[in-house]
Amino acid sequence: MKQRDLKYSCLIAVLYFGMNVNAQTTPRDTVAKEQKIEEVVMIGYGSRKAVDNTTAVSSLKAEEVSKTKVLNASQAIQGKVAGVQVTASDLPGSTPTILIRGLGTVEGSRAPLYVVDGIFADNINNINTNDILSYDVLKDASALAIYGNRGANGVIIITTKSGRGRGVTVEYDGFVGVRTPLRKVKMAGSDLFSLYNNIASKKTLFSQDQPVNTDWFKAVTRTGLYNQHNISISGSSDKAKYFLSLNNYDEKAILRGTDYNRATVRTNNEFKISKGITVSQNLSVAFSNITPKPLGVFTSAYKQSPIVPVRFADGQYGVPIVGADGFASPTGNTQFNNVGNPLAQLELNNEKQKSMQMQGGIKLDANLFKGLKFTSQFSGEYYNFKSYNFDNGVRLIGQSAPAFNNQLTNQKDDYYNWQLTNYLTYNTTFADIHDIEATLGTETSYRSGINRISMVRQNLSVNSNYWNLDGVDYFANGSLTNLNSIDFNENRTVSYFARAQYKLLNRYLLTATIRRDGSSQFTEGNKWGNFPSFGAGWIISEESFLKDSSIINMLKLRGGWGRLGNQNVPLNVPTLASGASYNYSFGGAVNANGTTNNQLLDPNLGWEITEETSAGIDFVLLNRRLSGSVDVYNKINKNVILASLPPSPSGIEISGYSHLGQVSNKGVEFSLGWQDKAGEDFSYSVNANYSYNKNNLDKVFSNVNIKQGGSLGNGQWTKYFGEQAVGQPLGSFYLWEANGYDANGNITYADTNGNGRTGSQDAEDRKFFGSYIPKSTLGLNIDLRYKNIDLAVNGFGAFGHKVYNGKKAQRFSGENIEYDIATNFWTPTNTGAANPAPFNAVPIASTYYLESGDFFRINNITLGFNLQKPVEYISSLRFYVSAINPFIFQKFSGFSPELNGNGDPYGLTGVELDAYPSLRSFVFGVNIKF
Repeated sequence: MKQRDLKYSCLIAVLYFGMNVNAQTTPRDTVAKEQKIEEVVMIGYGSRKAVDNTTAVSSLKAEEVSKTKVLNASQAIQGKVAGVQVTASDLPGSTPTILIRGLGTVEGSRAPLYVVDGIFADNINNINTNDILSYDVLKDASALAIYGNRGANGVIIITTKSGRGRGVTVEYDGFVGVRTPLRKVKMAGSDLFSLYNNIASKKTLFSQDQPVNTDWFKAVTRTGLYNQHNISISGSSDKAKYFLSLNNYDEKAILRGTDYNRATVRTNNEFKISKGITVSQNLSVAFSNITPKPLGVFTSAYKQSPIVPVRFADGQYGVPIVGADGFASPTGNTQFNNVGNPLAQLELNNEKQKSMQMQGGIKLDANLFKGLKFTSQFSGEYYNFKSYNFDNGVRLIGQSAPAFNNQLTNQKDDYYNWQLTNYLTYNTTFADIHDIEATLGTETSYRSGINRISMVRQNLSVNSNYWNLDGVDYFANGSLTNLNSIDFNENRTVSYFARAQYKLLNRYLLTATIRRDGSSQFTEGNKWGNFPSFGAGWIISEESFLKDSSIINMLKLRGGWGRLGNQNVPLNVPTLASGASYNYSFGGAVNANGTTNNQLLDPNLGWEITEETSAGIDFVLLNRRLSGSVDVYNKINKNVILASLPPSPSGIEISGYSHLGQVSNKGVEFSLGWQDKAGEDFSYSVNANYSYNKNNLDKVFSNVNIKQGGSLGNGQWTKYFGEQAVGQPLGSFYLWEANGYDANGNITYADTNGNGRTGSQDAEDRKFFGSYIPKSTLGLNIDLRYKNIDLAVNGFGAFGHKVYNGKKAQRFSGENIEYDIATNFWTPTNTGAANPAPFNAVPIASTYYLESGDFFRINNITLGFNLQKPVEYISSLRFYVSAINPFIFQKFSGFSPELNGNGDPYGLTGVELDAYPSLRSFVFGVNIKF
């Protein structure tokens, strides 16, 4: 059967069998009463009582995160789990970056594995937060080894809701909200701009009495509006459980013209076929429509002069041309900067994207005999994306003249994945002191790789109805300028796994896991890898000397070791070079074109390997009011994949990838919570978590390629990777050190090597000045309840990291400056100023633009009012108001110290340039259960 046929067969099978429950184990809500006493955590291919678990697993209930009304469920867990750093952008449709116990790879994937009802996923952008029942975050290698070559970056297990209770329950949850920038940067007005730039250009170019004072940030933004509506139907009987939800999220973003809509459908069902045999199924479909706008508009709005009007009186877009009167003019010979009109950048951008993502699974649970259960699950995923971008060929100031009247770019992507898992679980207790659980299974997965078709056409009708006419030969009329069809690498993986968990005398715990993975991504001899782990625990509170303690309710020591893999790494793709430069002559006769391998190929390339040793203590004290945990770990990525190029005599011209480095993460995590009641009507809980992580590049081997990252788009770069970076955190800033001013008020730079040359005259004066990766994070969560009123307050902070003010440093000539610069710069009478004398030149990458990234933000304040059975047909009614990101305490002078970029440590992560601002949101919502 062809792979395409297989894809559709798999999807039809998912649809045919109905609609699911949970994919990995018995749903938590089916044993809710028991779990109030014995909390259960998901551990991969099963579950475990929290008290019997030997690994570092943090569990969150949905209600702990659903109060924060954001699009992406990952963003809502920020500050809730120790050791988990979430860096998010409020750009609609963006994917948060999540680091679990630090960053260990340079070129490979950094994202954790998401397991949604047993389905492996790269992100959860398609999931409606209202559908989630619980989150379980697997953090240490002892827990993660069951996922083998996918576990190196951590695993987040998400269990979605299923039917519960008797009869039918209908629930509606909806809200409407407004969004505004959390923080703005005050820019110089027209007169201050004119003064500063006249001094910088050493001539009177601009009038000091300007008729226009444009607030460009205001011109390109608006008050954002967003709303979400979710309705679910659930219920159960002796033979079946069912759950159906419909959700729609819609946002008019703060950047004018940026719109986002996502609609999701989910159905989960479970059927008892006979005694001991259950079939469950899930199916979710998500549709998204996006009207994106270029984020470079934020940088343009920062840089464009306030003397330029949004439009001139004749309706023409304002341009940075100054007339003889010193005012902005539509005509003239003096263009004073190279910045486009920000509003024109928005209005002339015509781009749309839409996607559909379907995920589904079928699971069979069969009790073969007492204590032995067989589980079989098949899961599939299909994704389709298409977009267009129409450039009408209008030239703006700051842009080169296009070589076309107009240009249309189309792109279509699709991929599909499937996964088949079969495993046996055996539980038994004998002699009343030995408790054993064993799991043995196999797993096969297939990822098709993205199939992409893209094309570029020029000189079309401006009417979109005539873009794709039948019978038009775009080759013949010459409008087709580019056509690409690409199939990215497919991947097949076969796995075998086993786990044994043993408890003796209800207090001594042992866990051992082994997974063997084989991947088609690698060459013969490197396809297979073994990923073992073990863990041990001692429930001290079960010992006779503590068993009856009124102070210590539970005290447990645990520790473990494990080896993990990361197969999402760069692959060697042979590049065959041919042509005139590879002609060969035979006996002086006719030359023959030759073909040669022109890229470094490492036959030993395999997955990156992570080894981790960890230990922890869990405790519950004072009649279960005080609980917490402490964890320490040492995680080493031993064979980090890096690019390299052999010495020139080899003849190889294109870099390839090899195992050339080592990265370590060492840290400690604390979690502490207190919950209690004061009288019958008031209850409260306070939970805090703190994490410290030391990230370090331990070593790199010879011939590793140097990476110069964090480009500012003006010839300057801010990050460096190479042998000199050993001993530094990944993503460290590599800069010249600013250390005062010269006699003319220009910035001077430290001569770190003492050779008498400074600044751009000596590249060796650069040094490392910290990374964008926080050394520590802090989460604080408070919940108060009084009768029918509840109040939740959540905060998050990150400390010990740096951010680079890239928009401030991207200067050429005649751009706007910040108010603080325009009012406090060096002059002969103000030599102690905070800023240098006015200048019009590209500044070198220095510590002058490097700032502290430390911040603490109140993530969410939610106040709710609850009514139980206000009328006969309504079981509960809740009204709530929320303030999301209402306050931030930061040292950074820019919009936001959270700079996600795309998560690449050597990209713009940690650099504020073309970045979407953090937002403050206020929402009003209602929840009704019938």
